Amino acid sequence: MAQIVLVRHGETAWSRSGRHTGRTDVPLTDLGRRQAAALAGTLDALRPTRVLASPLRRAWETAELAGLVPEPDERLVEWDYGAYEGLTTEQIRERRGDRWTVFRDGVEPGETPGESLEDVAARAAGVLADVAPVVDDGGTVMLVAHGHLLRVLASRWLQLPPEAGARFVLDAASVSRLGREHGTAAVLSWNQTPAA
Repeated sequence: MAQIVLVRHGETAWSRSGRHTGRTDVPLTDLGRRQAAALAGTLDALRPTRVLASPLRRAWETAELAGLVPEPDERLVEWDYGAYEGLTTEQIRERRGDRWTVFRDGVEPGETPGESLEDVAARAAGVLADVAPVVDDGGTVMLVAHGHLLRVLASRWLQLPPEAGARFVLDAASVSRLGREHGTAAVLSWNQTPAA
């Protein structure tokens, strides 16, 4: 089946505690490694034509432990949160004094500005443009990456505005599938996690 398979990396200490983990290269936890290994059977059955992965350690290690042989793609790295890197949503809201969300409000401009939602969406659109011919030829492309980036990418595949990514929850070590239904971009399955 022609499809794009989105694989979010396994658990890290920062993802477990809700810290925004953009470019900080944190490793998987022991549970994260078990989660990644548990993906192997599911992903192998999907018979990928091409596998791309973020070169950040947590995504790359997830791909390898799941039995994949990925190509690195810098465009799949997580959102650069700038000054919000390492902070939880609650800590950011305390700092700002509002009901902040990254999809609605973005990151704080300043000394460490990070990326805008539009920047992340442009990277995601570039990846989709590169892999669409494989999908159009009936192939399966796997993208092993990060929660917010993959949520924006799904929005772009569905031709929704990038902020629609706020509506797509992705758990650690989850598998989601995008494809087409009668020529229309569609979600085939979402946020499925094997037992670790």
